[in-house]
Amino acid sequence: MADFSALDIVVLAGGISHERDISLRSGRRVADGLTALGHRVTVLEPDASLLAYLTSNRPDVVWPALHGASGEDGALRALLEQTGIPFVGSRGESARLAWSKPTAKTLVARAGVATPASVTLPKETFRELGANSVLDAVIAGLGSSLVVKPAQGGSAQGVTIVDDAADLPRAMVDAYTYSDVALIEQKVVGSEVSVAVLEVGDGPTALPAVEIVPVGGAYTFDARYNAGETRFYVPARVTDEVAGRVARAAEVAHSALGLRHLSRIDLIVDADGIPWFLEANVLPGLTETSIAPQAIEAAGRSLGEVYAALAVAAINDAVSV
Repeated sequence: MADFSALDIVVLAGGISHERDISLRSGRRVADGLTALGHRVTVLEPDASLLAYLTSNRPDVVWPALHGASGEDGALRALLEQTGIPFVGSRGESARLAWSKPTAKTLVARAGVATPASVTLPKETFRELGANSVLDAVIAGLGSSLVVKPAQGGSAQGVTIVDDAADLPRAMVDAYTYSDVALIEQKVVGSEVSVAVLEVGDGPTALPAVEIVPVGGAYTFDARYNAGETRFYVPARVTDEVAGRVARAAEVAHSALGLRHLSRIDLIVDADGIPWFLEANVLPGLTETSIAPQAIEAAGRSLGEVYAALAVAAINDAVSV
């Protein structure tokens, strides 16, 4: 049996996405947790020297802590697959599916999980058909209570909650700042919850749902990463029956997208206790204010031990292929 007591692990953090600083914080916390357990950890940036370093040094496992496109759009993960070095997290193909919010919504809906009605609008279509006529059609079909977001991206960047039709044009501009495709969803009123799904050998398991209550009313980028901006309730303040529905919805979404090891599934629970899928995160934030670490600790597990278990799961998965 392989000795997993002292692994050589490369943690990837940083990158050039809008979420670089968050990635550096996540990577440092992963590295600290692994080092405390006796693993040998090197923290690297994904740059022009990365692939040569990995193929020359052949670490036991790569632990990507990269947020945004550099770590979650599937490209880097597909290249890691080519090296043959085990790595934590979803493979390239699944990451691409989850990175596209419209694609993820379609696949999860087909698996039986509710997701808000929506329209996906490339910037070219918006211009070609005329902003006014397009937005009039959207409001006629979905109403004026909407959520506008980039079709790709994370950390709520470019996301706007629209309660007045007059605010919709500006929301579109903000979304297009981060992506050439915007997703416009019908707003579902309810409790926002986020579920970390852990998979270390026994199938996907939903950890306790975290309920999110932003002090300012919206779970913005600042609310996510600045202490005191958001109140978190772990576990979420729902009945046991609803908690079960939420867990099942998260596990179904994780499996429908083919995700692996660790994901975070964001949902809204409406007044009838129905969970609505919003999006999936291939690599959830792991900072001191992030949701996944809170869920891990609420499940009675230490962060370092879970991060190490994920590294071992990656090695085992590579051996079994």
